[in-house]
Amino acid sequence: MEYVYAVLLLHKAGTPIDEASLTKVLTAAHLKVNPSKVKVLLDSLVGVDIEEALKAIPQPVAKPVEEKKVVEKKVDKSQKEEEDQGLGNLFK
Repeated sequence: MEYVYAVLLLHKAGTPIDEASLTKVLTAAHLKVNPSKVKVLLDSLVGVDIEEALKAIPQPVAKPVEEKKVVEKKVDKSQKEEEDQGLGNLFK
């Protein structure tokens, strides 16, 4: 998978995707490079338009996020005092 990521990185950077540049990217990522894997990947990319291939990938559908309404509870002064006294009784 790292090899594919390296190809995508080179593509995004506008750098030619060849054996030398792919090996440099993989080496820079501190990966052990398998030259035969590099060659096979590059051979499989001949004639592939990477930009078109990326467009063909199905995109996940974002679900709409429901906004939760904040309901403010109106408390009258006497009720607030009762609640405060109730909490105060916990520490007696």
